[in-house]
Amino acid sequence: MKAAASVLLSLLFMCGLAASAPAPGTELEALNREIMSLYRIGDYGRAVIVAKKALDVAEKSSGPDHPTVAASLSELASLYRIQGQYAQAEPLYKRALAIREKALGPDHPDVAVSLNNLALVYNRQGQYTQAESLYKRALAIREKAFGPDHLDVATSLNNLAGLYHAEGRYAEAEPLHKRSLAIREKALGPDNPSVAASLNNLGGLYYAQGRYAEAEPLYKRALAIREKTLGPDHPDVASTLMNLAGLYQIQGRYPQAEPLYKRALAIQEKSFGPDHPEVATNLNNLASLYSYQARYTEAESLYVRSLAIREKSLGPDHPDVAMSLNNLAELYRMQGLYARAEPLYKRSLAIREKSLGPDHPDVAMSLNNLGGLYHSQGQYAQAESLYKRSLAIKEKSLGPDHPDVATSLNNLAELYRDQGQYAQAEPLYVRSLAIMEKALGPDHPDVATSLENMATLYRATNRAAEAEVLMKQAARIRGIKR
Repeated sequence: MKAAASVLLSLLFMCGLAASAPAPGTELEALNREIMSLYRIGDYGRAVIVAKKALDVAEKSSGPDHPTVAASLSELASLYRIQGQYAQAEPLYKRALAIREKALGPDHPDVAVSLNNLALVYNRQGQYTQAESLYKRALAIREKAFGPDHLDVATSLNNLAGLYHAEGRYAEAEPLHKRSLAIREKALGPDNPSVAASLNNLGGLYYAQGRYAEAEPLYKRALAIREKTLGPDHPDVASTLMNLAGLYQIQGRYPQAEPLYKRALAIQEKSFGPDHPEVATNLNNLASLYSYQARYTEAESLYVRSLAIREKSLGPDHPDVAMSLNNLAELYRMQGLYARAEPLYKRSLAIREKSLGPDHPDVAMSLNNLGGLYHSQGQYAQAESLYKRSLAIKEKSLGPDHPDVATSLNNLAELYRDQGQYAQAEPLYVRSLAIMEKALGPDHPDVATSLENMATLYRATNRAAEAEVLMKQAARIRGIKR
């Protein structure tokens, strides 16, 4: 669903540019057009240079505290944010917010835009508490200024729902996504691209919960709307194709997934050129499909190309580069190529710690994966320390009942089980299963996996009858007769 997130960021970035737009025909207006053109082709480095010039022009022509300056600050900050340069983006967004609050008042809609932008930075860094308060304030401003059924209210609802999704607060996210969808359908009609975006996001929520039968028709309707309104070769069509392909992939429907990924890739290469970050995202997704199918040679070439594009376009220390390194390392680990995997995992971890901070959920992911590598090699002491640090970060950043916490508990339990430390493993399995059932529902595939893992422990401790009960539950979830 990365791709969906990338599309969402693009939409938010463009909305930010619209606030306090300069007069037509001015130098600043021409610079803003150039920024947008460079942004669309993924040339963020040149876009930053032009954005700095635009900021200088705005400050000289309007003074340092004018709303036009706030708009230029937001443009520059958004370019930094897209490149993962959050430390550079944050103070610019804060200055833009301060200018707008002073010049326009605390309840102006442009203040809500600034609050939303700053929340995006906090959200991406895993600072969910700070992000939530800003999203909620932006929502309140928009509801007060425009009424409860305005399209900007729908955008705020969508963003807050996305935050809850990231935190595993699925029950809180769903009604917000549904309200956002209802507002857009009422205001724009059932076949508008913004309606498709809401359908796509609600589908992503259902996907995360394993509600695949509910996600599929939403993705398909979003795809149909986008093809009808935007044309078959629009980048938003590609993003929906990727999401539908990802749904088929997780269900093992590989022959259906592959042509969708390939069509999405062709659209993106045509729209953006072969070296755009969006192309890298789809290369990564197609490589993931091939790795699922043990088509390792094909997967490797795509992962390597994706990594090269991201390093070139985003810089060597971007979180997306860390993701590419992680995925390539995972591919090598799956093949038993541990010596090739380890330095990639370590570089991925270093990038995430530097760019996101030591307590970000993505850092926890890297620690978990490096721990898994050591686990596979029988280096249990090293694996244990990494698993425990990963678990601590997840509990702190996501809360004790998030599905990712359950994954860490399961991995630590597996480590203890493999060492014959059954008494230490069992309570971790039990807690992991309880979290999975609560967060994802009793019929999610990950619940089946937890049941199977616990059954393995019971067999190892001569509790065959209890193991059989769990295996039957898992088989029922997977639709297997036993």
